[in-house]
Amino acid sequence: MAGQEYDPFALENLRVDYDNDVVAKPLLTVVPVRKPSKTDFVRVHPGADYRITVPLIEIKDSRETYLVAPKMRQAFDETLYSITTLYLTKNRQGVLSLWPVKQSRTGRTNDWNASAEIAVRKAMTSWVRVGSNMSLGAYELFEAQGKLSEPEWPEMSFSEILRIAFGGNRLVDSENHPLIATLSGMN
Repeated sequence: MAGQEYDPFALENLRVDYDNDVVAKPLLTVVPVRKPSKTDFVRVHPGADYRITVPLIEIKDSRETYLVAPKMRQAFDETLYSITTLYLTKNRQGVLSLWPVKQSRTGRTNDWNASAEIAVRKAMTSWVRVGSNMSLGAYELFEAQGKLSEPEWPEMSFSEILRIAFGGNRLVDSENHPLIATLSGMN
């Protein structure tokens, strides 16, 4: 086509060749374990098979969370771990995370944990934002007022999601785990 000027509206210049187009699907490689940000609207997966109550150790300095296998609880002083329910969440940006909500060992609940539990239940049916209110001594819950679309949940099991969240040595399942030596002062 020497001598012809390029026409951006010519059909051959606009047509999509589906056979040669490459579509990429993001792979889930990181699942943070954290309370939702005070600026994030989130939803919680409503299925009972997408939550679990487990012992967790949170290392505040490094912002790391460790899942403790039930058989390893005796390796730690019980003040070092909390019994926590992990809920699968998704924010408006599509980021999956596990929301840890501490459970009472004594049957008595505090207002922080009780308000977090209320927020989780509401987030199963509505987009919510949760913020700490120190004067209230609990979490404040804000419900989105607009008509927001339902979240698209991954087509993978909760077990697979837990494997991603706690892979890389964040599951304490043997006496040789380095966290045991660190927390017992041997390291």
